Amino acid sequence: SRADIFLVLFSRPGASGVLRSGTAQPLWRSPMTDFVVDPHPIPTVPVADGGRFPVRRIFCVGKNYADHVAEMGGTADQDPPVFFTKPGDAVVTDGAPVPFPSATDSLHFEGELVIAIGAVTPSTGPLSQVDAARMIFGFAAGCDLTRRDLQVAAKAGGNPWDCAKAFDASAPIGPVVRTDHCTLDGATLTTTVNGEVRQHASLSTMITPIRDIIAELSTFFALHPGDLIFTGTPAGVGPLSVGDQVTVAITGVPALAFTMANTPAIGR
Repeated sequence: SRADIFLVLFSRPGASGVLRSGTAQPLWRSPMTDFVVDPHPIPTVPVADGGRFPVRRIFCVGKNYADHVAEMGGTADQDPPVFFTKPGDAVVTDGAPVPFPSATDSLHFEGELVIAIGAVTPSTGPLSQVDAARMIFGFAAGCDLTRRDLQVAAKAGGNPWDCAKAFDASAPIGPVVRTDHCTLDGATLTTTVNGEVRQHASLSTMITPIRDIIAELSTFFALHPGDLIFTGTPAGVGPLSVGDQVTVAITGVPALAFTMANTPAIGR
């Protein structure tokens, strides 16, 4: 006889499974698969009007505000924006505390607008402005946490930024708002730490604006639903300590708020 099967929702946001003979099993343990280890759950971000956005990849733009380039010791005309990545499971959502990372004496916050991609790149090569706009599912407020001391050392040695940027829990992000539920005309970004304003800028001061970021990125990567793009940070970045409360607020977008915690990121 066939056993009854029930859907089970686990406490981890976005996770689900089935109930077989009284035993809850994650969906990735289906007997129809032959995984030799359990696959990691798909990371997800809440959507403001319901549902969750599954995260595939995280792309980031560096040096996209002239004032931030200047505070890092560069000049915008000689230091054009660059792309780098973080792993999809670096997101921290739903107000969860952010574990303070190991191996750094200088963890910095960088408040940013995040683009959520909702369509597949329709063609190879750079996208048109129209096609780039069609790729956008919505927007969110994010924070690109950075091991600044490791980034400085990597820059000096001409080495990749992975250990400085792509560590566990390095991409706190707030709820995604759909494009038809918000407008970014005249929008500003404000980052506060323990209630003190540390960053405040108009999104219009980006060196490379939203559609151009997507178009340029499409020359290097095929974009897919679930991709996130952190669009760069303005001036005012600075260090964080355990217990600091961070808020990133962007006009028309749900705010991101999190606390730095003295807990390990590994195995979270």
